[in-house]
Amino acid sequence: MNVEERKTAAAPNSQRQQLSLFARNFFKHPKMLGSIIPSSPFLIRRLLAPVDWERARVIVEYGPGVGTISREILRRMHPEAILVAIETNEDFVDYLRTALPDPRLQLVPGSAEDVATILAERGLSAADYVVAGIPFSTMPEELRNGVLSATRDALAAQGELLIYQFSPKVLPDLQRTYQNVRRGFEPLNIPPAQVYFCEP
Repeated sequence: MNVEERKTAAAPNSQRQQLSLFARNFFKHPKMLGSIIPSSPFLIRRLLAPVDWERARVIVEYGPGVGTISREILRRMHPEAILVAIETNEDFVDYLRTALPDPRLQLVPGSAEDVATILAERGLSAADYVVAGIPFSTMPEELRNGVLSATRDALAAQGELLIYQFSPKVLPDLQRTYQNVRRGFEPLNIPPAQVYFCEP
């Protein structure tokens, strides 16, 4: 079997491993994930549409899961940019350590509420973009508002929070916390998703 054949044979196994890991964790922590399968390519494209890839040097992702969005960010990202991925789930952290060996990825076990400390520890003053699919609607109110406020404070002046949700419940909190909130919708995802672009 040549190199290309090995790559082709490995790809389905890798995808099955991702889906299996994601599904197992959905059943263990449904409120943390919100969906039984990872985000669709259509949702990822819509979510990342506002990103200025030439300008962005610090991107933060909350809840990378099995790396579905992380892979696309890394594929598009500038060679000198950094992706700081913050994940609370130990299964996902262990998986991503081997699945995404890109040196521009800094994987951090921890909470999104600590984003400012996490950036400071890495000598980074602010994030150009924060990308998130964590389910704000199922969070306790205090934690939800804490994460949204911490994110606003961690963004650069021209920064932006890009999130997708399966419920519009978070919208009033976004509008209280951010100066400008734009909305979108992606029907080609399971389930269909609300998309929000928030400027501090």
